[in-house]
This record gives sequence, structure tokens and C-alpha cells, in this order.
Amino acid sequence: MLLFFKEFLFNIVIISSPFVMYPYLHRFREKVALYRAFLLLLCSMAIMATMSFPVNLNGLNYDFRSVPLVIGSLYGGWAVALVLYGTVIIGRYITGMPEVLLYVFAIMPTYVITWFAIKYFEVSSLLGRMIIAVLACALIKLITFTLFLASLDELQKFAIKPLETIVTYLLQSLIVAIGVYLIEFLRRYNRIQDEVVKTEKMKLVSEIAASVAHEIRNPLTAVRGFIHLLGTTELTAEKKEQYKGICFAELDRAEHIISDYLSLARTDPDHVEEINLNAELGYMSNLLLNYANFNNIQLNVAFDEERRLVTMGDKHKFRQALLNIGKNAIEAMPDGGELALASEKQGDAVVIRISDTGVGMTAEQVKRLGTPYYSTKDKGTGLGTMVSFNIIKKMGGTIHIHSELNKGTTFTIRFSSNST
Repeated sequence: MLLFFKEFLFNIVIISSPFVMYPYLHRFREKVALYRAFLLLLCSMAIMATMSFPVNLNGLNYDFRSVPLVIGSLYGGWAVALVLYGTVIIGRYITGMPEVLLYVFAIMPTYVITWFAIKYFEVSSLLGRMIIAVLACALIKLITFTLFLASLDELQKFAIKPLETIVTYLLQSLIVAIGVYLIEFLRRYNRIQDEVVKTEKMKLVSEIAASVAHEIRNPLTAVRGFIHLLGTTELTAEKKEQYKGICFAELDRAEHIISDYLSLARTDPDHVEEINLNAELGYMSNLLLNYANFNNIQLNVAFDEERRLVTMGDKHKFRQALLNIGKNAIEAMPDGGELALASEKQGDAVVIRISDTGVGMTAEQVKRLGTPYYSTKDKGTGLGTMVSFNIIKKMGGTIHIHSELNKGTTFTIRFSSNST
């Protein structure tokens, strides 16, 4: 009996191959024609392979071709079933098995069973689908063998070693039942995953809508209040100018918030070109110089002047990312300090460092930095930092953050080397 199972083991391995590939096949579920084509290909290959290695039992060649035939038919539909039946017939001819025409006569009536199985399979529960698959598999094999042996007047072969014959049917039934269960489990798992993704998307949309409403409402409420004050008659010219300045500042803040949200959806590079990191660092230092002086911050710049450090990406978006990190570094030093910008080559990589001597961050804050709606600033949305991180990652760069409370923070931005 052990030898008997060993002989069927290779057949079991062969017909299991479509189950291994099914998770990848399920990705094409929405593209029906493509899904059926791939399913047909997998099951046809399994049928041809298992027919090439039959097990001789009682003078008859047994294999598990009916397992991929039934599973492919039930999940592919009547058209796939018809092609798979043709594959079985072609496989019998190619492998040199005798009486091909008699075999066609014996197997084709079972297509009716398959057609009814497909019809009821679609509306059945998991248990019902397993039972339908087992019955279809057993009936196809039993009817085909009965008609084929009857036409050859060799029905007595069924009576030789009946226990082993029954075991082959039971083993086949077990395999097809497990196969249907695994496929249904994978389909249910994928449906749950899809629902989770949809739920997360809806949650994200709701959070964005709520965040936009909250962030925009604050400056607009301030503008509304000061416009009412501007309408009072006893207001002095100096106060009017002050209130107008506040209104414009709040409107600018609202515009900046909107720009952050729009940038969130546009981090892909529009124009990829060679970026000279030293030149961009110099450009950034010039833009930040006045802002740094205004906040009593000393700006130090150190270039690797011996090499021309370059990388590839969208220059304008790269500037946006660096400026955002630089401005955040300045704002992290409310009592003044030092902002250091540096570039260098490290092995096969080029590196930019942006360091400050500001308030620093805890390990938990560093971990959350760059996630939506998280900011260490009272009036921040966190989206600017998130956009900056995404831009750098889209360029193939990495960001490492080292920070200590009350000592400062260092951003290390690393790109693959294109330096000369």
C-alpha cells in the first residue's frame, strides 16, 4: 500500500501547481478573459503533466487528470471546460495511449455533468462547492472508465483489487475537496483584503476632508473677525493697517496649507535631469540666509569642493524638499542657534546633511515624522515634511534622522553616487 501511495505522490505534486499560482492568478479576477486564459493555461499544463506520468493499476492507467479538469471547469466556466476536455483528448493522443476515438466517445458525455456542476457551483456555499467538485470528479472518472471498458468488453478489470481502486477515488476526492477549499479560502482572504483597502481609502478621504476643513477654517475665521473690525468707524489708520496685515498673513497661511495638500498628490518628478548637489545646497543657503538672520541663527555651509556631486531627479521638487527641511530646522531654534548644511561623498553614495541646534525630538517623534497630519509645530499640518520625504524617496534617496532633545537634529539624505 505504501508503494501505491508513492506512485501517486508525483501526480499529487503536479496537480497542486495551479493552487500555488492561484494567489497571483486572482489579481486578474476583474479581467475575466485574461483570468480564464491563465487558468486554462495552468490547468492544461497540469493535465498534460499528470497524463505523462500515469500509474498502472489492475491493467489500467490511472492519474489525477480529472482534478485540474474539474477545478479549471468550475472556476473557468463552460468554455474553459470544453477546451480542457480537448486538452485531455489531445494529451491521450500525444502520450500514445490506445483507442483514442473510443476514449472520446467515453469522456464526452461527462461534459454534461460538468455543465450542470458549473451551473450549481456558482450559487453554492463552500461546503456545497466542495461536494459538487467531489461528485463531478468521481462521476467523470467512473463514467469514462465504465463506457471505455464496456466498449472493450473489459469491465471485469474493475473487480481486480477493488480496495486499491476505491482508495484512488477517495484520494482523488480528498485532493479536489482540499483544492476547492484552498481556492475559496484565498478568494475570501482577497475579498477581505479588498474591503480593508477600500475602508482605509474611505477613512483616508474622510481624514483629509476633515483636516482640510479644520486647517482652512482657522485662518478664515481670523480673517472674518478682522474684516468685521475693519468696518468699525472709530478704528485708527494704524490699527487698520495692522488688521489688514493680519488678514493677508492668514490668507497666505491658508494658501500655503492648500499648496501642501496639492503637493501631496504631485510628488512624482515632472522633469528628470542631472542635479548638482553642491549648486542646490548653495542655492538653498542663499534663500534661507535672510530667514536665518531674522531668527538670530548662524548659517554654516560646507561643500565637498573636490568633487562634482550629482544625482538624477526633478530639480524644482528637490529644491522644495530641501527648503522645507531647512525652514523646519530654523523654526526648531526659536531662541537662535546654528544651521549647518554640508555635502560629501561616502563610498559609492553622495550625502547631504542638514543639522540644527534646536529643541530636538524624542525617538517617538522621529518615528512619526513624515506621516500624514503629524507635526512638531503648533500650527503645522505635517504634510510639507511628508511631501519632502516622498520627493526624496521617489528620487531613490534615503533619509536618516538623528535627534536629541535640547541638542538638535541632523537629517542625512543619501543618494546613489553619480559623482565625478
